[in-house]
Amino acid sequence: MSTQQKVAILAFPQISAFHLAVPCLVFHDAFIGTKPFDVRVCAESPGRFDSASPLGLEVREGLDWLASADIIIIPSWDKLEVSPSRELLDGLCLAQERGAQLVGLCLGAFVLAYAGLLDGRKATTHWAYAEQFRQLFPKVELDPNPLFVEQDSVLTSAGTAAGLDCCLHLLRNQLGNATATEVARLLVAPPYRSGGQKQFIPTVLPEAQVTQVGIRNTIERILADLSAPVTLDSAAEQSAMSRRSFTRRFKALTGISFTQWLINQRLNYSQQLLEEVGLGIARVAELSGFSNEGVYRKQFKLAYGISPKQWRQAFAAKA
Repeated sequence: MSTQQKVAILAFPQISAFHLAVPCLVFHDAFIGTKPFDVRVCAESPGRFDSASPLGLEVREGLDWLASADIIIIPSWDKLEVSPSRELLDGLCLAQERGAQLVGLCLGAFVLAYAGLLDGRKATTHWAYAEQFRQLFPKVELDPNPLFVEQDSVLTSAGTAAGLDCCLHLLRNQLGNATATEVARLLVAPPYRSGGQKQFIPTVLPEAQVTQVGIRNTIERILADLSAPVTLDSAAEQSAMSRRSFTRRFKALTGISFTQWLINQRLNYSQQLLEEVGLGIARVAELSGFSNEGVYRKQFKLAYGISPKQWRQAFAAKA
C-alpha cells in the first residue's frame, strides 16, 4: 500500500514555466528512485495549452484530483481582478475542510483569497501587488515583507524565487530538515533564507554596496561557528565599521537587523541539532550559541510557535 502523499499543482493557460517548475522540482524531480510524493499537475480544462514562456504544456489531470490531494499548490495566477471559477474555489474550500495543506505561491495567494480561505489570516504575496491585494481582500491580514507566511494549514509566499523558499519550508515540515537541506543542496539553493522581500523592493541604499564584501566575510565567519560568542559591536569591528554604520548597512543588505539575523541563524541550526539523537535541549542551546537553555526555549517558541521538544518529536523520526 502506497504511503505517498498526493500533491496537486494547478496549471492554467499562460502560466509562467518557472512558477510551475518550482514545486515540481522540490516535490518530484529532486527525488531519485523512491518518490515520497505522488505529484500531479492539474488544470480546469486538461489538455494542451501555451505557457507564458516559449513552450507548450500538456496537462492530463482535471480538478477532480483536488478531491484526494493532501497538498494543493497554486503556483501563481494571471487574471487578478477576476475571480476563479466556482468549481476551483469550491474544490479548495472542500480540501481545506478535510485538512489538506493549501499553498499559494506568489500571486497564487489571490486564488486562496478569492476562496475566502485567507479571511482573518495572515498572508503575503508579491510586494508589487500588495496594494491591489489589500483593496480586493480587506479581511486578510496582509504582510508584504516575509518571504512566506504559514498559518494553520495555509501557506502563502512572496514573489517568484520566494516560492522556492516556501516549498523547501513545506518539504521541511513534511520530511524533516535533513531532507529539505539535501534537496536545497541538489538545487544549489540556500535551505533557509532569513530576511524578507523588503530587500528586493527597488529603493536607494546609500553606500550599501561599498562594504558588502566586509559584511559578507563577517557573516561567513559567524556561520562557521554559531556557538562562538558574538555581539553587534564585535561584528561591526570585524567588518571595519562603526556600530552605527554596520547596523544601517547590514539591514540595507539583508532586510533585518543584525541581532534578528543572528537569532534566525542560530534557531535554524538548532533545528538540525534537534534531529540528532543523543543531544539534550541544553546542549543544543549551547551549540547553537544561546546564552542559556531558558533563552533558547523562549526564542524558539516565539519563532515557531512550538517548543524545541515538540519540534524534536515531530521531525526527529522523519530525519
